[in-house]
Amino acid sequence: MKYYPTIGIECHVQLCTKTKLFSEVDNDARGKEPNSCVSPVDYALPGMLPRLNKEAVRFCILAGKAMNCEINEFSRFDRKHYFYPDSPKGYQITQFYQPIIGPGYVELPSGIKVRINHAHLEGDAGKLTHFDTYSLVDLNRVDTPLIEIVSEPDIHSSKDAHDYCKELWRLMCYAGVTYGDLYNGNMRFDVNVSIAPEGSAELGTRAEVKNLNSFRSVERAVEYEISRQSKILDKGGRVIQETLGWNDATGVTTGQRSKEEAKDYRYMPEPDLPPIHLSFEFIKTEAAKLPLMPKDYREKFGGTIKEDILEILLDYPPLMLKLEQLEQSLLGHASARPVCLRQFASQGASVTGEPRSSSIVTSGRSQKALLLVANLFASVLLAEEKSAEYLNDLPTAAQLNDLAEMNEKKELSSTATKEVFLKMFDPQMKGKDAKTIAKELGVIQENDLGALEAIVDTVLAKPETQKAQEDFRNGEEKVIGFLVGQVMKESHGKANPSAVQEILRKKLSN
Repeated sequence: MKYYPTIGIECHVQLCTKTKLFSEVDNDARGKEPNSCVSPVDYALPGMLPRLNKEAVRFCILAGKAMNCEINEFSRFDRKHYFYPDSPKGYQITQFYQPIIGPGYVELPSGIKVRINHAHLEGDAGKLTHFDTYSLVDLNRVDTPLIEIVSEPDIHSSKDAHDYCKELWRLMCYAGVTYGDLYNGNMRFDVNVSIAPEGSAELGTRAEVKNLNSFRSVERAVEYEISRQSKILDKGGRVIQETLGWNDATGVTTGQRSKEEAKDYRYMPEPDLPPIHLSFEFIKTEAAKLPLMPKDYREKFGGTIKEDILEILLDYPPLMLKLEQLEQSLLGHASARPVCLRQFASQGASVTGEPRSSSIVTSGRSQKALLLVANLFASVLLAEEKSAEYLNDLPTAAQLNDLAEMNEKKELSSTATKEVFLKMFDPQMKGKDAKTIAKELGVIQENDLGALEAIVDTVLAKPETQKAQEDFRNGEEKVIGFLVGQVMKESHGKANPSAVQEILRKKLSN
């Protein structure tokens, strides 16, 4: 029997505020000792009252607008009760009944729209590390601010599940609300999968795969669950609603516990925090700070940069910002809404403005320059072993503009263009323009027609080229490559090959 899968995804996004959601403790525990970023508020000692982090509320507005969501002017917190070693309070402060972010949608690169039901603000739990006979708890993560984004069950394939999670990651990173570090759990995905016979009006029983932290794991887990549930139904069995864990090494899911319902958590209004009241003007002011989103870049550069290259570059916000700066430099004005680089700025990335180039360019020239630089980013920079380091200190828009101009004027071959581009990341070449670097490398092509003609005459006068000249006149086209090579050798690689070929053809046709 054929089955139709239905998938809904819940995504936990750690917000990159300076302090935690309800206390003034450092929110960035990366590389810190276990249980060193905690306070009495985090584990709810008697008399310790939570205080809401205003920056987290601002981030919720940006995150919501990035997903085309409504922002609710009124929201409030609830207590979600459960007893587990990583939650010393015995409850989690969350938003169950009235979340801050309302309905919206995420549009995938394919054009498919996945509706967002809501997203709520909450404090995270701690982290357990399990050993053979005991477990250790680290409370550094307790009350790290999270937004939990709940999609509608609009996804129907493992690929679309992958693409949704990736696009959501991009939106949150571009909005600047998270570091986006999947390895360290800055975003985690809970995937609900159910299948039903094709044409059925009812959905099947869903199983939830918890805590996936890569797009590939999401795709593989969905594929496995569709297969597992199909085999159960084919044998006349019944799929059990349960929470599952995913083993990336074995590629299988395993049962963890039966799925809890809302009544199991005994939700109640949070008595120690007042409701959040946001004015229309406050929401409007904060929403206006939303930078350019991936969709904006697709619309801006889609007619210039090939789709496959653009989708690669969209995974690297600093590269998109640099292309935006380059375009504005080429057009002679400053960008109004550059991409946010909060997650990269925290690691030392330069996000300052740049001087505009004095070059006057046409639309066609602008497109050629953007295409060249985009291809250099995708095929040269990202292929480098140190590309992650290079992202933090990219060449200026003026340097890239100069490089593109030299390439267009045939002053640099394609190979030399790549060589000069990579040298721009050399600390010893820091701040030097493309022409200066090219001169130091000795790779500027000779374009003076008089000088080139003299070199060609020298080559044509040599005995070893006579047979090739005769063969060309007799219709052997391929020998032109040999002759061009001889001229390049004579010029020590500095001659413009296309100009050389043109001169050769003209002389040999006489």
